[in-house]
Amino acid sequence: MSPAEGAAVERAAGEPIIRPYRDADRSAVARVCLKTAAAGGDATGIYSDDALMPEVYALPYVDYAPDLAFVVELDGRVAGYVLGIADTADFIDWYASEWAPGFRDRHPVVGPPTAHRPAYSEAQLIADGGDPERMRIPELEAYPAHLHIDLMSELQGRGLGRRLIDTLRAALAERGVPALHLGIDAANVGARAFYERLGFHELTSSRPDAPRFGITTA
Repeated sequence: MSPAEGAAVERAAGEPIIRPYRDADRSAVARVCLKTAAAGGDATGIYSDDALMPEVYALPYVDYAPDLAFVVELDGRVAGYVLGIADTADFIDWYASEWAPGFRDRHPVVGPPTAHRPAYSEAQLIADGGDPERMRIPELEAYPAHLHIDLMSELQGRGLGRRLIDTLRAALAERGVPALHLGIDAANVGARAFYERLGFHELTSSRPDAPRFGITTA
């Protein structure tokens, strides 16, 4: 192999690809969720149980709508994703009957405190995990879909966030879904700037402590 050919192989090996979610990706999606859950940083050890964040913000999504989940694969491992819900109202009903009971059984009480002081308390996280009605925002009729997106640090700044969201928007548009919404961590100022660059606008129900944004799928 020539030096030029070797360089081409090396570039290809380090080139991320976006592909549909597979059932075998479930644990990797949970890991990415955990590693990016502290305002974009690693949330390992912040709560008494590292499963909490993925069980609220990732795993119910891939169980309910695996066909609207897309991952970024880098050198054979999942290092990012976008998880979409086309009909949030229906997802709320599913979550209430199929996910919340098991979540409450697994996390009946707040665990012992860790050395961290997260802005988002464990008590609030457990409450949210058992309460799907928190997702029923006032703008739901106009913005019925919603998403969660996370990228490991080595993938950030490479245009993959835009590509993931464009991929999901196209999939939702094919289903006739007119618009989507999302919420962000108020502490993640970079996320706000990112979504505004993509054309998202702040929704009426947005609050300083719980910012919400929306965009059409077309």
